[in-house]
Amino acid sequence: MGFGGLAGRGRKKQDPCIERDLTLSLEEIFHGCTKKMKISRRVMNEDGHTSSIRDKILTITVKKGWREGTRITFPKEGDQGPNNIPADIVFIVRDKMHPRFKREENNLVFTAKVLLGKALTGCSVAVPTLDGRLLNIPINDIIRPGYEKVVPGEGMPISKNPTSKGNLIIRFDIEFPRQLTPEKKTLIKEALLS
Repeated sequence: MGFGGLAGRGRKKQDPCIERDLTLSLEEIFHGCTKKMKISRRVMNEDGHTSSIRDKILTITVKKGWREGTRITFPKEGDQGPNNIPADIVFIVRDKMHPRFKREENNLVFTAKVLLGKALTGCSVAVPTLDGRLLNIPINDIIRPGYEKVVPGEGMPISKNPTSKGNLIIRFDIEFPRQLTPEKKTLIKEALLS
């Protein structure tokens, strides 16, 4: 029957992993990029008893289409100590807010403002893409609440297969007129209610 004794001594334990956010723009994820992250860590000196703080640059190669929550691990890059195994440093991808698009998995969502008259009669929506093109998407359907136009293959690259892309989803914010003249009201009644 053992009493614990020396069984647990002498074995180094690894420190828990250190997690940091890596906030990326949609353009950086769309094209892929390289990020250099500076860390400061405690490093053991040659005597094995004292330590000093040193900076280190970690290089992250961002792959096209990485999703939010993707984890990039640098094994044993944490603080060193005489009785521990350095922690892993883990960077977690976070999407930066974008002025034009919202990301939903591999799809990009664009909200177009459309006047009520155009929503009823048809229009064309200009969508500037993340790679610098301008798409003119014709909308021939009546735009009703909840209507979406899907443009296949114009979303984010799929990280496991970067030549494939998700979809561009166009959602609509229909702008109603603030006021109508009696003549316009009569014309709308005749057009829509007769």
